[in-house]
Amino acid sequence: MRVVCIAAECEPWAKTGGLGDVVDALARAVGATGKTGEDTGAVAPTGTRKPRVPQSQVWVGTGAVMGVGKGEAELPGYVEPPVDVFLPKYRGVVAPDWATSRSLAVPDPMAETGTTDVTLVEFEDRGYRVRLIDHPPAFDREGFYGDADGDYPDNGWRFGLLCRAAIEALLTDERPVDVLHLHDWQAMPAVVLRDCAYQAYPLISRAAVMVTIHNLAYQGWLTPDQAADMLFPDELKQALEPRSKGMLLLREGIERAELVNTVSPGYAAEILRPTLGVGLDAALARLGHRFGGILNGLDMGVWNPATDAALPEPYSRAEPAGKATCRRALLSELGFDPDDAGPVLGMIGRLDPQKGFDLLAGAAPDLVADGARLVVLGSGDPSLIGGLSALAKKHPTSVAVIDAFDRDLARRIYAGADLYLMPSRFEPCGQGQMIAMRYGTPPIVHRTGGLADTVEDVDERPIDGTGFVHSAATTKSLLEACRRAVSRFGRGGRDWAGLQDRGMAIDWSWESGPAEQYAASYRRAISLRRENRPTP
Repeated sequence: MRVVCIAAECEPWAKTGGLGDVVDALARAVGATGKTGEDTGAVAPTGTRKPRVPQSQVWVGTGAVMGVGKGEAELPGYVEPPVDVFLPKYRGVVAPDWATSRSLAVPDPMAETGTTDVTLVEFEDRGYRVRLIDHPPAFDREGFYGDADGDYPDNGWRFGLLCRAAIEALLTDERPVDVLHLHDWQAMPAVVLRDCAYQAYPLISRAAVMVTIHNLAYQGWLTPDQAADMLFPDELKQALEPRSKGMLLLREGIERAELVNTVSPGYAAEILRPTLGVGLDAALARLGHRFGGILNGLDMGVWNPATDAALPEPYSRAEPAGKATCRRALLSELGFDPDDAGPVLGMIGRLDPQKGFDLLAGAAPDLVADGARLVVLGSGDPSLIGGLSALAKKHPTSVAVIDAFDRDLARRIYAGADLYLMPSRFEPCGQGQMIAMRYGTPPIVHRTGGLADTVEDVDERPIDGTGFVHSAATTKSLLEACRRAVSRFGRGGRDWAGLQDRGMAIDWSWESGPAEQYAASYRRAISLRRENRPTP
């Protein structure tokens, strides 16, 4: 089975958030599954612990795997990676020494001649093939999506060019594509092009499309003029309704794809309702059984306190003593008293209203009065942590606010804090709570999306609880959960150690379930495309 991913981000080459992590980890895991030829369905291996996920929301696909076709490399014993990842070559993206480059002529509505030359930079790494689209006018810019003035107005052209270049590169391969896996709105031009520009090219038109929505709040709206920068007139006539006021790229992907998923079963259920559907709940509901949720995994090698070089001392579930050293070191680094036994609550994230920093700001004075210490790390809109910053100036030995993106400090917070905060108003999946549990730091989360799928409230489920869950996105609800957590931490002993141990025992790896669920979904998408593909 040949899978082609198109995305705006992929760790470590281009990343602003969780999208990049997921695209990389999934490509590696699915690539490994493809190479071994395993077909084990969506059941985690015996002996692993996974969170409770409603199985009605998880696909177990059916249908035979399609052949990979022609175009195999001629080197003896060489096997092409089963996964390709296309992404832009943004400013600062550096290809490795072994990368190859070639020129590629790409149809372009913005070019005077109708064609633009781009450079295709290709290399294999991490178990899959990376294919960078290098075109400085489109991608050599200050930001991936915009600058200080907002989103780039020509994003439709930019990401349309990415998708068209990817398709043209695939045509030169002369090897059939089984699945186009498109991530978020930036990749949606690919399915529009499949249906409106490449119907006569079986290498592309036969491909099934699977769309993964990482965050429904970002949808890719184009005015008619912006859509005309992305599509030629005949393509635009097919894609755009005559009376349409524009094109919503994510809606196009939802309506044209064989399968659509999001990154947790809980979020999949939530966005079918108007309250969180952001105007697309009806379109998703119309998909019926073709829409569902697959919970993200976690790279268990990258996130491992036993091997994490950023920590002052390694530790593990079997030998957890080093966590105390990490705690003392973090407190000393922040200017807090390392001998103070009061609880340390950490929070890391993008400064966005979604993440609930304002809820913590409202609860913080009471928490500090109760004897807790707070450490907050994040970058973005500083106004969201204004109250916390003011509190930090008033209580410099109890509150620390670091307005920055610091990967190593984030790791030290995961390891050194006693409790981890994720009061997100909504959360498609989230990785912070998984990392925190991996590092023996019980999370405090809002009961929403992937947070509800991954964290069990220990007061509700004393035997297998892994953290603390609050039911409303309010300061009062968060404060109540924090006080429950602080009280349990204060009691310590075997009860607290057991809570930490249960979190550290969970196998979040992509290989233990999500990768197989995606592989099964690919097979199902292929079957649906075979049944419904129009004749060119």
